[in-house]
Amino acid sequence: MRAVVQRVSRARVTVDARVTGEIGPGLLAYLGVGAGDDAPEAAYLAEKIASLRVFEDDRGRMSLDVTAAGAAVLVVPQFTLYGDVRKGRRPDFAGAMEPTRANELYERVVALLRARGLAVATGEFRAHMMVDAVNDGPVTILVDSARVF
Repeated sequence: MRAVVQRVSRARVTVDARVTGEIGPGLLAYLGVGAGDDAPEAAYLAEKIASLRVFEDDRGRMSLDVTAAGAAVLVVPQFTLYGDVRKGRRPDFAGAMEPTRANELYERVVALLRARGLAVATGEFRAHMMVDAVNDGPVTILVDSARVF
């Protein structure tokens, strides 16, 4: 699994002019599921997202995670994180997991984050989403379970 995680001052996802998820200060996590991913990768991603120390403490150092900062998480499904452009100019998405299982693992990450007591908003799987975000910093972190498993 892959996630591009951005610290934001606010973020919102809309589908057909309907807001599906919205947060104030927190983390916007674009989440992609790869063809070989399963429950351990979902647990790894949820743990990493929840424990990233990217919020500033009272001394201005990035030492607080999302819980300590009193912030929220917006998780947006994004299979295009598995787009391979090494050959040609059109992305090849063969590395992405098939949609039904990918949605299950996406929902598992969301559930694991919520089980930690986090306020979690979501995008909508397999929908054309409009994401509006104000990056804070900017702080952008790439998390990839393939580097672990």
